[in-house]
Amino acid sequence: MTVYEGAILTVDAHDTVARFLVEREGRIAYVGDRLPEGFRDDERVQLGQGALAPAFVDTHQHLASFAVFNDGLNVSSARSNAQIQQMVSDYARHAEGSMLLAFGASPHSVGEGRLLTRAELDEACPDRPMMMVKYDGHACVVNTSLLRRIEGRVGGLRGFHADTGEMNQEAFFKTSDYLTGSISLPRLVRSIQRALDCLAARGIGMVHTVSGVGFAGDLDISLETWLARSAQAGMQVRVFPQSLDVRTATRRGLPRIGGCFATALDGCFGSRDAALLQPYEGTDDRGVLYYDDALVTDFCRRAHDAGLQIEVHAIGDAAFEQATRCLEVALSADDARGRRHGVIHACLPTAAGIERCARLGIHLPMQTSFIDWPQEPDAYLATLLGPQRAARLNPLRTLWDAGIVLSAGSDAPCTDPDPILWMQRACNHSVPAQSLTVREALRMCTYHGAWVSFDEAERGSLEEGKMADMVVLSGNPYKVSASDLGSLKVERTVLQGRPYAGQTQGALAAVARGAVSRAKA
Repeated sequence: MTVYEGAILTVDAHDTVARFLVEREGRIAYVGDRLPEGFRDDERVQLGQGALAPAFVDTHQHLASFAVFNDGLNVSSARSNAQIQQMVSDYARHAEGSMLLAFGASPHSVGEGRLLTRAELDEACPDRPMMMVKYDGHACVVNTSLLRRIEGRVGGLRGFHADTGEMNQEAFFKTSDYLTGSISLPRLVRSIQRALDCLAARGIGMVHTVSGVGFAGDLDISLETWLARSAQAGMQVRVFPQSLDVRTATRRGLPRIGGCFATALDGCFGSRDAALLQPYEGTDDRGVLYYDDALVTDFCRRAHDAGLQIEVHAIGDAAFEQATRCLEVALSADDARGRRHGVIHACLPTAAGIERCARLGIHLPMQTSFIDWPQEPDAYLATLLGPQRAARLNPLRTLWDAGIVLSAGSDAPCTDPDPILWMQRACNHSVPAQSLTVREALRMCTYHGAWVSFDEAERGSLEEGKMADMVVLSGNPYKVSASDLGSLKVERTVLQGRPYAGQTQGALAAVARGAVSRAKA
C-alpha cells in the first residue's frame, strides 16, 4: 500500500485536484483531501512541486513499425543531406542484419530542401540493401542494392521512381512489404518489447496499435495480439487490424478493425496524395481517394454488423467527407454512437463532417504533434494548401466545442511518442483561437484515450476502484503556463500500482503466453 501526497490530478468528471491518493493491491483505494486514519502509517510518496496524473494513452500508433524503426537509424535531427549520408555511413559500419532501415528524412528540415536521392544513398551504403523512410511514413528512398531486389515486384505500380529511388503510394506499400518479410520473429518480438519500454518511459500506459503492414500471413497482427495479451508490468495494448476483411479481426477475437494502410482513404500532404475537395495550390491535382464510396460504405456496414469498432484514416477534407458520409449511410445514429467509431487524423475536417461526427458519436484520434511540426512546417503546408486552408488544419477548439471526443495519438514512427509535447502543442496552436486549455489537453491525452477503447471504467482517471495507472510529473501542468508545458518531465510511470519494471520475458514465452491468454487486446 502506498500513499501519494501532493497535487493529484484526477481527470474525473469535475477535474478534481485532490491532496491524497492511496494505492492498494494495484488499485486506487482512496482519493481525497483528508487522509483516513487507517492509511496514515503506510509508505508515503511526497510529490513536492510535482503532480500525479493518469498514465497517458497513445490512441494511434504503428507499434510494429515503430518498434523496427526504433531499433534502426533515426535521421530526423539531420539538417543536411550530407549529414544524413554521414549518419548512414556510420550506422552501416556497425549495424547487424542483411537489410538496413532508416527513418525520418524530410525535405523541409534539410538545407537542400529535397529528399536525398538513390545515388546519394548509394554513396553512403553501397553494399547492403537500404530503405530510408520519409518522415510521414508514406514514402521512402531505396538504394540500388534494394532497388534490384524489388524492381520486379513494384516496377509497374503507381509511385515507382527508379531514377531517384523514391517510392510513393502503392510502390511504397509493396516495398514496405518486402522489408517486413525479411524480419525474423524473435527479432520483431524483442523490438516490440523494447518499444513498450520506451513508451512507458514517456508515461504511456496504454497504446492503440494499428497492425498489418505486409508481414506474411498477417503475422504482425497475430504477433501484436499475442504480445498485447502477454504484456508485462501493467502495460496495455489494444490492436486494430488494418484490413478490409472483417474476418481478420473476428477470427483473432478482436472487437475492432481499421487504421491506415488497407483502411486508409487517402495519403498525406507531404506526398501530395491527401485527398482534397479543391486542388493543391497552383495545380489541378486534388490528391488521391483510394476507394469509392460504395466500397467504403460496404466495409463500414460489414464491420459494424460484425460488432466491430471501426477506424479509418482520413487526412484531406475530401477523405474526411467520405469517411463521415459513408459511416452515416452505413449506420443508424443510435447504433453508431454506442460503437465509438473513429476517423484517424482528421487534419482538414469539413463543417458537414464535423456535424456528422457530433451527431453519430464519431471520435477523432488526432496528432497534435502535427501542429508546428519541424518535418512538415506550417509555412510549407501554406504553400500546398494556400493560407486560408492551412489555417483550418487541426481545429482542436472547433472540434472540442462541437462535442466531439478528441484523443491524442503519436502516429509513431511518424512522430515521437511524447505526451508532454502533445499537450504543449494542443495548448499552443499555431492558430491561437484553436488552442485547448491545459485541463482539456490532459483529458485528451488520458481519459479520452481510455474511453476510445472502452477502458474508461478501469483506467484513464484517478478514481476509487480504478487501476492505479499513473504518472509522476516534475511539475503541475495546471500551475504552469501553457507556453512552458514543454518543460515538464515524466519522473515515474506506475502501472497497476507498481513502478514500471519492463518487458523481461523471452520472445518464445511472450508469444506462447499470449497465444493462450484471453486478456484484453
